[in-house]
Amino acid sequence: MRRAFAGLATLQLLAVVAQFFLAASGAFDTAPNDESFQAHRMLGGVLVLLTVLVTVVAATARMPGRLIGMSGLVAGLAVVQFVIKAIATALDGTGGSTTAGELVFGLHAVNGLAIVAVTGRILRQARQLSGPATPARPAP
Repeated sequence: MRRAFAGLATLQLLAVVAQFFLAASGAFDTAPNDESFQAHRMLGGVLVLLTVLVTVVAATARMPGRLIGMSGLVAGLAVVQFVIKAIATALDGTGGSTTAGELVFGLHAVNGLAIVAVTGRILRQARQLSGPATPARPAP
């Protein structure tokens, strides 16, 4: 079960990296903004589900509490991404861009970096815990 957790953690990190790629592709696309970020938004929804799955598997695999907590943290941060978008959109009001909306939306990228950092740490610890156990030293 710990190997399954490590595999899901790897998939989660790859999906987060893909999110950054899709965000950059959308930002530099010549299509209208709504169309440019469609794949980014869709993967974002999938990521929320994946982060919840990673958290459930961490708990089921009886990973250390701190690792389960970090997995839950990523799930929470993924949900916050949608909250940031909603707040920024609400501040923009009539569809135009306001300074307040842009500043709030800037937090979307900062939160994304936090997701990358925590996900990387989860993967590193998951790999350590899923590896072969070190053999006991023989008694002298």
